[in-house]
Order: sequence, then C-alpha cells, then structure tokens
Amino acid sequence: MIAHSNGGIDMTKPEPFLLQPAGKDYLWGGNRLHTLFGKQLPLHPLAETWECSTHPDGCSIVASGIDKGKTLAEVLQQHPEFLGTKVSTTGDLPVLVKLIDAAKDLSVQVHPDDAYAQQYEHEPNGKTEMWYILEAEPEASLIYGFSKPMQPEQLDTCLKENTILSYLQKIPVKKGDVFLIPAGTVHAIGAGIVLAEIQQSSNLTYRLYDYNRTDATGKKRPLHIEKAKAVIQFSANQPPQTKQPMQQKDGYQVQCLCKCPYFCTTLLTIQTACDWTDYQPDSDTFQVLLCISGSGTMQTKENALSFQKGDCIFLPAHCSMKTLTGTAELLQITG
Repeated sequence: MIAHSNGGIDMTKPEPFLLQPAGKDYLWGGNRLHTLFGKQLPLHPLAETWECSTHPDGCSIVASGIDKGKTLAEVLQQHPEFLGTKVSTTGDLPVLVKLIDAAKDLSVQVHPDDAYAQQYEHEPNGKTEMWYILEAEPEASLIYGFSKPMQPEQLDTCLKENTILSYLQKIPVKKGDVFLIPAGTVHAIGAGIVLAEIQQSSNLTYRLYDYNRTDATGKKRPLHIEKAKAVIQFSANQPPQTKQPMQQKDGYQVQCLCKCPYFCTTLLTIQTACDWTDYQPDSDTFQVLLCISGSGTMQTKENALSFQKGDCIFLPAHCSMKTLTGTAELLQITG
C-alpha cells in the first residue's frame, strides 16, 4: 500500500487481518468447535477448521480489512511480500493451521516427507505436523509410532490378522501437551481430544487402519497400505520433548512449544499488554496468531482489531502492529 505525504511517497506497512476458516465434516468429528470456539460453519459434525490455509482443499477467507472477502491465497499471490524474506516469494504459504475435534478415533495413518511427495505425488510438500492439546477427556489418548521395532513383513501380518493396534504405542494426553509428529511417524488422534494442529501445507494422508468402519453411504473408506509402507519409519520412537520453559515478560509470558525446520509455534499469554515493537521488532516473516482463550485488542499505527477465543489473525511481514492488550492465550506460528 502506498500513501503520499508531503509531496513524497511513504510505503505504509500492511495491517493484520482476521481469517474465516474452511470446515471439514469428517465422520469422526464432533460439535465442540461450535461450542468451545464459536465456529459458525453449517457442518455437523464439524471435525476440522482450517484456520489459516491457502491449500486448494480448503482455503481461508480474509474476514477484515481492505481485502475482506478474498481468499488468503489470492491476497498472498497479489502480495507475496506479506510472507517475508524467510520463505518462498511465490505467494505459497508454507504452513496450515487447524483446529480439530475428535469425537471418535481417527484412522491410524502416516504422512510422506518432502522427497516422497515430490517424486511420487507431484506435490511440493510432505507433512510434518505438531499438536497442542486444548481439551482432553480423562481417559483420552493418542497413538504415536510403534511400541517396539516393526518389520514390513510383520506389518502385513498384523494388518491381515487385524492385530495392528496391539503393536502401536498408546500415550495418555492432557490439556497443554505438545507432540511433534515428523513425516513417516505412524499416528492417530484418539476420541475425546480437541487440539490445534500446525503442519506443512499438505493434505497427503495414507490410511493404514480405519477400524473397519463405514461412511455415510455404507462404504469403507479407502486404505493406502502400500504407500504407507513406503514412507513409514519402522523404528520405535518416543515423542521428542520440544516444549521450552515459560519466560515472564512485562505484561505477558512466552513459551516456545515446538521449533522444527518447517515452523515455529510459541504460546503467547497476554496478562495485561504486550508491546509488539519490543517483542517482535520489525519482523521479516509472516506470523499467524490463533486465540485459544480469552480476548483482546490488537493496536496498529492506524487501527484497532478486536479478537476473541477462536479467532485467527494473519500478520504480514513488517506489519504495523504496536501492542496487544487484554487477557488471552494465543498460539503464534511462523514459517
């Protein structure tokens, strides 16, 4: 954006803007994204909301500002500089941010890495992801890798004998837990969990096991066993510990939850106010803020943007942010 001032040209910094998500009504979903986060999408169940996405399978819509009504993909194609200097300048957002409500168990699945995705699927990205647990019922758990090393021949046998679940590592979860799931890790979200998922911008999923259930038409969902076997890490691994200690600042707290080659996720807790010019001075990369509790106001040089639990905000690189005020928890994501 360009503004004329005193006969010269002043390059005005871009403004943050709210996003409206795309929704998915997968058969394992529930209703808690409606009740907990105020999502107004007319889907029942509402399994996932793709809060910040330029993926063609579900693109976010700009919900405030001068580009209101456009897709995020359109805006970033028009303004690739919004992504900053640390990522590709083609306008392709490298991350995808979701909210997920698992009323039932998800399929046991695995995602490919970049090399496999590019060679065999002709897609630019594989899928490494992380989960931040927002709500969990008392007995909730998830599947993370194998309980002991597995060989491909063993996998064939236990899939044929329907005993695969006894070879998978089941981990109890609670609110606030963090899990990094590198590409190639067999995994599944268990029933009773609501979480935020931050991932590479990819929708490549290979189902290994789906509990022999059927969809609304009575058909079993397809499995992708051969592709899954080609990308699975067959070793037994514990989830890496990625969460760092909380740091107290003046009016807010910050805690790095996960940093990997594809994204960095930080928990930002606003207690009274956060001076953004001190916390993130002239950031040269895009940022995404997902409000997971509370509410507040984002003050820029010219405007104020209010937000509440469930809102997702896109901050272009070098945006005009000055302060965050209120009482809120936000996930801050950068590429």
